[in-house]
Amino acid sequence: MRNDLVVDVTPTTITTALTEDGRLMSLQREMRDASYAVGNLYLAKVKKLMPGLNAAFVNVGHEKDAFLHYLDLGSQFISYAQFVKTVRDNRGKKAASISKLKLQPDISKHGSIADVLTQGQELIVQIAKEPISTKGPRLTTEISFTGRYLVLTPFNEKISISQKIKDHAEKKRLRSLIESIKPKNFGVIIRTSAENKRAAELNTELKVLLKCWDDAIAKLQYCDPPSLIHEEESRAVGEIRDIFNPDFESINVNDATIYEQIHNYVSLIAPEKSGIVKLYTDDVPIFDHFNITRQIKSSFGKTVSFRSGAYIIIESTEALHVIDVNSGNRSKASTDQESNALNVNLLAAEEIARQLRLRDMGGIIVVDFIDMAKADNRQELYKHMKELMAKDRARHNILPLSKFGLMQITRQRVRPALDIVTEEACPSCGGKGVVQPSLLFTDKLKDKIDYLVNSLNVGNFIMYVHPFVEAYLKKGLISEYLRWRREFGRKFKIKADQSLNYLEYRVIDKDQNEIDLKEEKDTSSSSTSKKENRGRNRSKDSREAPESNS
Repeated sequence: MRNDLVVDVTPTTITTALTEDGRLMSLQREMRDASYAVGNLYLAKVKKLMPGLNAAFVNVGHEKDAFLHYLDLGSQFISYAQFVKTVRDNRGKKAASISKLKLQPDISKHGSIADVLTQGQELIVQIAKEPISTKGPRLTTEISFTGRYLVLTPFNEKISISQKIKDHAEKKRLRSLIESIKPKNFGVIIRTSAENKRAAELNTELKVLLKCWDDAIAKLQYCDPPSLIHEEESRAVGEIRDIFNPDFESINVNDATIYEQIHNYVSLIAPEKSGIVKLYTDDVPIFDHFNITRQIKSSFGKTVSFRSGAYIIIESTEALHVIDVNSGNRSKASTDQESNALNVNLLAAEEIARQLRLRDMGGIIVVDFIDMAKADNRQELYKHMKELMAKDRARHNILPLSKFGLMQITRQRVRPALDIVTEEACPSCGGKGVVQPSLLFTDKLKDKIDYLVNSLNVGNFIMYVHPFVEAYLKKGLISEYLRWRREFGRKFKIKADQSLNYLEYRVIDKDQNEIDLKEEKDTSSSSTSKKENRGRNRSKDSREAPESNS
């Protein structure tokens, strides 16, 4: 199976799209100024103890206090707390090494938060779950540093090996190797990708992870809470770290800085594959070029169609996702109702497994499949769903179909589900119910170009419009587009962008910066009023589909 990664970088977001044989399978969007990402380490302070919840609220700088449960403290919390206190008490001196630390007994699994934490206590905390809706981040003090092959866990001596590595001889080799190179009081989790890797590769990554720990402790000595002391890699690099495999054919990026980060990382972990990382420089939006925009529009609606006319309906609430399977016109495909139901359900299971990954849906998911009378068919559907979900990296659990034909799935929820609204407001009235003549839109565009060229003295720029508008402007031997270029000088281009609504536009200068044309700068006289224009000129992040309302 061919795997490709497409990274779309805008001034406000980084969006990574993973495709398998050209089909969109995963979409991750991250704000460029986003903080509180999973894996980040903070020096924080305990704000309030909640014995009734057996938890504490911790100030990490977020508008909502973060949540730290007793069970997330880790078994070696006493050793951890002593080390943090020692480092903070000896600021300005050489940082202590945990290799020389004598580990204390484990804390009780059934203890109380008030027995081990005090209000105002300083802690090193790691983000375990991003802020979701009205909730703050969820924290852990069981710190880990994740690499391509290994996960480093301070304050324990345990070596764990991925269960997906089946070869006992390989397991023994890996365990012996890690035991010989890891420092004292550090645990290591050996990931599946470490199978058959050379000692030099594993040793190099272990040193990188240890340096991350040392750098975080160095920052701990001079900062004040709340402070970020270790930041996870960018989402694009993190995505590659977790999913990269030899089947990758290409990684395309439209930003030079992110390209360098990804290229350097791939060169480090797989030098022979560094050539697959490519910088995309075409004027056509990168998601349009690789057919990602069209797939987003067709995959993120409330109703999602799949093969043979069948479709699923997805409804989401704060606590629950509900998916309903419908046969559509597929019901006429077979005279045997039971066989038809099984075929539709098997196809729906493939689309549902894809949708869970694509939207990053977490929590409780209830799927209402088409009723089947035979127990063997229900068992076949259950096994098929488990096989499909085996590819999902998020932790999940699937229950067999109930007597009502419902399948219950729980899936790890680490960040808000990606909810992209695909419906578009009326392009002429913006939902007000008053339609304006769309032909005047070309006059508005001409006025904007005149303002850019003659008032702002902008040199080369690209104006992106809806594909229908581009086709209209460029039709004919002597098109409107050519007349404008002759009138204003050949300093601009008009290109299509599938993500734009019908009467929307945006302008990019030669340095790839978006030009915000505000309404007070509108020089058009009577073609459209300010009230009519309001909402049509997209803001700087308008290129993106609307973000999740979480």
